Amino acid sequence: MSSDLLRTLAKEALLMPQEKLQRVGSKSKKLFVGIPKESTFQENRVALVPEAVALLVNNGHRVLIETGAGKNANFQDRDYSEVGGEICYDTAEVFKADLIVKVAPPSVEEIDLMPGKQTLFSALQLSVHPRNTLQKLISKKITAIAWDFIQDEDGIYPIVRSMGELAGTQSISIASHLLTNSNNGRGIILGGIAGVSPTEVVVIGAGTVGEYATRSALGLGASVKVFDNSIYRLRRLQSDLDSRVWTSIINPKVLEKALMRADVVIGALRSKNGRTPCVVPEFMVEKMKTGAVVVDVSIDQGGCFETSEATNHKTPTFNKHGVIHYCVPNIASSVSRTASFALSNIFSPLLIQVGEEGGIEKMIKNECGFRNGVYVFKGALTSKTLGQAFGLPHKSIELLMAALD
Repeated sequence: MSSDLLRTLAKEALLMPQEKLQRVGSKSKKLFVGIPKESTFQENRVALVPEAVALLVNNGHRVLIETGAGKNANFQDRDYSEVGGEICYDTAEVFKADLIVKVAPPSVEEIDLMPGKQTLFSALQLSVHPRNTLQKLISKKITAIAWDFIQDEDGIYPIVRSMGELAGTQSISIASHLLTNSNNGRGIILGGIAGVSPTEVVVIGAGTVGEYATRSALGLGASVKVFDNSIYRLRRLQSDLDSRVWTSIINPKVLEKALMRADVVIGALRSKNGRTPCVVPEFMVEKMKTGAVVVDVSIDQGGCFETSEATNHKTPTFNKHGVIHYCVPNIASSVSRTASFALSNIFSPLLIQVGEEGGIEKMIKNECGFRNGVYVFKGALTSKTLGQAFGLPHKSIELLMAALD
């Protein structure tokens, strides 16, 4: 057979359909999940709703729920037991599960209940994370995963976005309530009716929170102005809303004029690292209308108003310079049932995938978006931000994963 013929046959062989290569060696694993009752002040959400527990149980996983864990979100123990969840009356027993799933970061007392070498799945909240809880997680060889840093296939933080949608929508509902006479507001309806000028709403920030605050305000008929320092985000907002809503970069003079006319101002700026930039100094607040409402959703990162001070759901507001301030860090907890469903919609498929991948370690290794949420791996600190903040040695999670090969 000639060499030319051989080359022709070789080229034809390369063009033939090839079998797709699949990852081998992946074996599903049954999970033992613990859902403790949230102990953080005014945290009313629960990590998994009964429907999510049913999904896990039907896939062969074991779920242990502390009694009363869903009470503040209006879920009863029987709602969980009827779908196969195990109700536990001893907090310590729940924290012995292989995989602990929480909403809020763990307290020192909760970490003390953990025997060690387990997986913790909870929020991280970099701005308030104490050093001693981090050191305890490290000493107990815990693998800690922050759900607020997990990314999906598009590089989006799905859980943060979901909570942002909720907080943005709820901020307008809160403002509407605070504008009424019964709350010493201006006595106006948020929106407008025929023959009456619409309410003026200013939204500072064009991210997820700002987008959904804008959607809600426009839906009620309000006149909305949106400020952000990113032209890209402002353009994206107009595209997503399919509306030529008034937008501007954060120019102090322009912002000051808008605030003087505003009935409601929503603070929706976010910072990737550290504190939210304070873009509204006190003198601007002094010039606002008496009875106007400020809802500072950014207060969990310090707030974007100089006059903001963190409040809580029991005493949510204070009055400064005649302006009503609402500065509750955990807005989602005020609608805990809806928020719990939103969390479960993301947590439950993730947990199912963890089981199918063969456990947490394989999930971390195979899924880069999930790996992005890891800040402690088997007792090794992998977060550069936390390491620099507390002066602790840290290791690259990528190098740790490479060492497992």
